[in-house]
Amino acid sequence: MSSPASAPPAPSNLKRIVAASLIGTTIEWYDFFLYGSAAALVFNRLFFPESDPLVGTLLSFLTYAVGFAARPLGALVFGHYGDRLGRKKLLVLSLLLMGGATFAIGLLPTHASIGSAAPVLLTVLRLVQGFALGGEWGGAVLLVSEHGDARRRGFWASWPQTGAPAGQLLATGVLAALTALLSDAAFTSWGWRVPFLLSGLLVVVGLWIRLSVDESPVFKAALERAEARKAESAGAERMPLVAVLRYHWRDVLIAMGARMAENISYYVVTAFILVYATTSAGIGKQAALNAVLLASAVHFAVIPVWGALSDRVGRRPVYLVGAVGVGLWMFPFFALIDRGGFGPLLLAVTVGLVLHGAMYAPQAAFFAEMFATRVRYSGASIGAQFASVAAGAPAPLIATALLAEHGTSTPISLYVIAAALLTVVAVACARETRNSDLDDEARAEAGPVRGAGAPVRVDAEG
Repeated sequence: MSSPASAPPAPSNLKRIVAASLIGTTIEWYDFFLYGSAAALVFNRLFFPESDPLVGTLLSFLTYAVGFAARPLGALVFGHYGDRLGRKKLLVLSLLLMGGATFAIGLLPTHASIGSAAPVLLTVLRLVQGFALGGEWGGAVLLVSEHGDARRRGFWASWPQTGAPAGQLLATGVLAALTALLSDAAFTSWGWRVPFLLSGLLVVVGLWIRLSVDESPVFKAALERAEARKAESAGAERMPLVAVLRYHWRDVLIAMGARMAENISYYVVTAFILVYATTSAGIGKQAALNAVLLASAVHFAVIPVWGALSDRVGRRPVYLVGAVGVGLWMFPFFALIDRGGFGPLLLAVTVGLVLHGAMYAPQAAFFAEMFATRVRYSGASIGAQFASVAAGAPAPLIATALLAEHGTSTPISLYVIAAALLTVVAVACARETRNSDLDDEARAEAGPVRGAGAPVRVDAEG
């Protein structure tokens, strides 16, 4: 039986909450991915013109990776205050930070105008983007997970996950349209700025929607219990970070391991591929962008399907299908691209993203179900974002360096396969979390739940 705090909300209310999370994450990922695509296509010439083309691309991807370095800090700060103040307030702040940084990139002078100050300013704005995104993901997926019921949590929580391909779709679509309509000279001169400036309009829409939803009822109930216990015992509330590291360290490590193949494969398939296809496979920039664009549409469609399947068979089996599948696909992936032509490239990227979706779709519910309510924002965010520093951050950089050193895709395939093996081990060590109740009180009354995070008391010291 569901507890009052975890009772299913009205369908219309849940759909509005899902829409708010989805639109917000779409905008945030649009901003983040837009930078990655621009890094692969034009930033090497605009901000690092004194380097040779491949070195310029490496430097461009290095600023891209800097954004990932800031994500753990965002996870710590937003997780702490999200567990103290609520999910909604921090989601509004993350959207403002991300949108403001992206809009500012669109106004940024290039190396030709202000010299070495240009890449420095670009790096600072990228840090702000990473900080904001580090706090965005956990809050968005928790807002949906904590509103929904356990029976269909995998499906509903997968919708904020579709914000990643939707953002990729939007960013790549805008860039593809501009490169099709503008000459290379016009795009390099001013056209690249247009997608960044559009972020300002998108943020206004996102804020209007996000401000209209309610705070998570599970969080509000947990906060009330914490305040009552604090008043009775006069004890100081334990910091969420301390509680996570003390009681949930195993779950954090599992989440980090689970992210390795998911994160690395995604950025190899969507970001590095723009470099590989246009330099090694001789495929045009427009064709490469179109392939990622179409594949991202398929990715968007399959994520809720994988999420619904995780409600039926469990989070772990679906996740393992994705990890094993991505590892097995890497050699055929590059072999198809090396054949040249749009068709093989599209097939390679589409299958790669479909397999990635099997990991990404159940991830939201899987990670949320590992942690207690008052540390859930911190735990899920830390596990997800700290892994991104070792996984997604250096993935395009490592892949580009391997290509430059060896001149072949084989080491890149082995790199992704190694990540897939690590993820398989991590998920195999995890407990199944499907059907866990996210309300701590109901969870405690039900007794130990297979896959639920360790029962903890985080509300007061002692």
